[in-house]
Amino acid sequence: MKKSLIALAVLAASGAAMAQSSVTLFGIVDATYAYGNGSVANRSQLTNSGYNSSRLGFRGVEDLGGGMSASFWLEAGVNNDNGTGGVTNTNNQAATSTGGGLTFNRRSTVSLNGGFGEVRLGRDYTPQFWNLTVFDPFGTNGVGTTQTQNSNLGGPTNVRASNSIGYFLPKMGGFYGQAQYYMGENLSNTANKKDGNGLALRVGYANGPINVALALSETKFLSGDIQSINLGGQYDLGVAKIMAHYNQDDIDGGADGKGFLIGGLIPMGAGEIRVAYSTYEVNTAGPDPRSNKIALGYVHNLSKRTALYTTVARVGNKNGAASALNGSVTAAGRNSTGYDIGIRHSF
Repeated sequence: MKKSLIALAVLAASGAAMAQSSVTLFGIVDATYAYGNGSVANRSQLTNSGYNSSRLGFRGVEDLGGGMSASFWLEAGVNNDNGTGGVTNTNNQAATSTGGGLTFNRRSTVSLNGGFGEVRLGRDYTPQFWNLTVFDPFGTNGVGTTQTQNSNLGGPTNVRASNSIGYFLPKMGGFYGQAQYYMGENLSNTANKKDGNGLALRVGYANGPINVALALSETKFLSGDIQSINLGGQYDLGVAKIMAHYNQDDIDGGADGKGFLIGGLIPMGAGEIRVAYSTYEVNTAGPDPRSNKIALGYVHNLSKRTALYTTVARVGNKNGAASALNGSVTAAGRNSTGYDIGIRHSF
């Protein structure tokens, strides 16, 4: 249960309305023992974020009256295995933090909300990211996620973008959507003046057991613009949730990649079984390198806030692909295996 730190009630200027403000501290601490095996080198490590990303955050909202509110969200990634903060960047290009001090790299936004929807400013998740985590049984964490295969072609804005202006549709039955414009903020007289600029959209429909969404984006770079498109969906059968997504990344004048995932979540007592098969292929002049992964995991909830989990995965590489799991190294065309064992506590 989230703990409210501050709750203030102040009279509006007219004296007739009451404005409610609150600030909440929240977070996750997730510790993982991760092992990876590859044909060249293995790796054994105590790391973090095997189930959910470790974080520390503050969020708040103020009721402005008339159906409007203002809110903020500051969320920092935490590497609890060594005490450092998460990596971030300031311009949607090269990383400007190497994970030393605490930075609000996960999200740092201020919003205005009302019947018109939400306008959100700051560093935030990109629309093209959401389908790849919502419709993946492993989200974007741990040895089982498909993100380890396809994130390299998506560029610096594959997950988040700095300097963004976002808009979210209001509630419209089961329909939802967002639009986001983000800026690299380079000088206008430089060759790379548009690097890090981008536009992204996402639309979806969720009603009853069905949830489906489409996202697309384009991010500008002098070395080649990156266009991404993905489609994902989920159907809740009651005894299990079936989910799938398709993803494609195209770099102008460079590599193109595409892949898909199919998987499911199966409730079992106090826990849940997670299973997925995913594949990703990079288009080249020769045989296209391809990585195929199968992953199986189990999460056991000790309480609403604390869970134990384990995942095992195996990736098979073909045509020169060399995808490896949990920091191991494998030769082109060789396989890699890995597993996670961890504990997650949220507050």
